[in-house]
Amino acid sequence: MATRRTDSPPAKPDQTAAKAPIRRAARSKPKTLADPPSPAMSEQARRTMIAEAAYYHAERRGFAPGGEEQDWLRAEAEVDVLLKTAAHGRRPQ
Repeated sequence: MATRRTDSPPAKPDQTAAKAPIRRAARSKPKTLADPPSPAMSEQARRTMIAEAAYYHAERRGFAPGGEEQDWLRAEAEVDVLLKTAAHGRRPQ
């Protein structure tokens, strides 16, 4: 990383600044699973969620051939419901 050079010497710290109280940043509440995701979820993130859910459906079927499309459609419906209920601040049932 490059450093910035200046021709002037560094400024001396202000003596009164050292006596000023230290202000802490407001703490934000920690995120929990109940917190909804950001409303502007990218299409790529949605697709990743669907792919993961479809994989688990296929795993439950024993990865038998012929059910891939059904796994994907089922996963897509589940993820869409999850995202819709999370956007409205409700928990999925």
